Amino acid sequence: MPDFTIPLAAFNEKYRYKYLAVYYALRAAILDGTLPEGTRLPATRELAELYGLSRGSVSQAYDMLHADGYVRTSVGSGTFVAGGLQPPLADDGPKAPIALSRWGQRATAAMAIGGDAGEAPPPEGAPVPISYRDGGPWEALFPGAEWNSALAWAARSKPGASSGEGADPAGEPELRAAIAAHLRRSRGIAAEAEHICLFNGSMQALTLLTQLLLGEGEPAVLEDPCYYGISRAVAACGGVAVPAALDEGGIVPRDWEARLLFVTPGRQFPTGAVLSHARRRELLAWASRRNAVIVEDDYDSEFRWGGRPLEPLKALDREERVVYVGSFSKTMFAALRVGYAVLPRALVRPVASAKALYEPVPPARQEQRALARFMRTGGYERHLRRMRRHYGAKQEAFRRCFEQELGKLFHLRPADAGLLLYAEWRRNPEEYAAFRAAAAARGVRFRDAAVYRITPGRPAACFPFSHLAEETLIEGVFRMKAAWEDIQSHRL
Repeated sequence: MPDFTIPLAAFNEKYRYKYLAVYYALRAAILDGTLPEGTRLPATRELAELYGLSRGSVSQAYDMLHADGYVRTSVGSGTFVAGGLQPPLADDGPKAPIALSRWGQRATAAMAIGGDAGEAPPPEGAPVPISYRDGGPWEALFPGAEWNSALAWAARSKPGASSGEGADPAGEPELRAAIAAHLRRSRGIAAEAEHICLFNGSMQALTLLTQLLLGEGEPAVLEDPCYYGISRAVAACGGVAVPAALDEGGIVPRDWEARLLFVTPGRQFPTGAVLSHARRRELLAWASRRNAVIVEDDYDSEFRWGGRPLEPLKALDREERVVYVGSFSKTMFAALRVGYAVLPRALVRPVASAKALYEPVPPARQEQRALARFMRTGGYERHLRRMRRHYGAKQEAFRRCFEQELGKLFHLRPADAGLLLYAEWRRNPEEYAAFRAAAAARGVRFRDAAVYRITPGRPAACFPFSHLAEETLIEGVFRMKAAWEDIQSHRL
């Protein structure tokens, strides 16, 4: 049993629910420095036994602390008090600005596109925050022991893997081969290891591809709405974003005067629309006519709980015009920054050369080898099956409650895959703004879908659900319902 003490008794008197008492007791100890940065918190089972609590209550408190940035988790190592929580040091006064290159100026300006405005932290005594804005994987069910075994194997089998000596800029061959085998089996893509390049996350892949394929002033077609990282990359490269209209079936094909298209056909981000087979064929025909490249971002379609998955564009591509981009950040854990791209033959050498220029020493080589073993031994497939069941049940419970309690305010878009629900506001924009403020007063924050739009559109909200416990998801719905009732009562 660990030697660990928090002032739980005082908070038990103040809060009716045990998980709230644990949350506030730990938060107080973190903020007053009793638990300094880097302190390892007990495992949920240990803390539950120490204070006679259910493990579920402790897990929910830890989840809330993680969502609010008070702790960080490391799979296989534990939960630790996060840094950056103390007041910043006093400023010494204004500094002369550093001169940036034209590309650097564009990149800096692009980072301001699409981000949420900063929000003040909730006042003391406010309801425990519930944030639907994280959307990271549910790490409580991650097979840490199996992953640690793979890491240990990688360290033993190739001790020098952490260095850059003899490294392939495209990434570890073992992992590229494992990804190719997985894509052939699960997505129907005739992938070959030599056509796969690994990246430090999928966003690095998208940014580098944009720099290679898009000249200054040239158009790039983007779904509207779309992931704002893509619009930032286009802006940073001096490109011109051409917004493509969406409907209930995803992107509406047009004969765009462009040679680059970014698309999410498996599950449109953020609306969740699945592109039909006919429209996929239309996009490929457009690319053939325009001699264009299509970048297909398949960001979270590994998690599917209904319907038949359609073939990716890459599986239908017969002219090698599609770049298929994927990532392990959603399927494994957020700290594992491994993304990849399946490239047409003509892009293999340019991408590898650019990658070598940006990263002479490839990162996370040992983790890449461990992931390759994790996939080869079946651990990855077992983990995916377990998480599909977990996420599917959680999504169904959240959707059912949301539609029942908030169906008069929002229209939830259908979704048979993915870790996010997209909800269109049924009322006017002024009421939407009032609702967001009232929900925040109740401690609930969600992402305004306006951050993903290139052109103005109807109000909508995004609700990632994977990172929250089912009880927290449901409580958030009832708080939002109460927030709307607050607005109505003020009108009387």
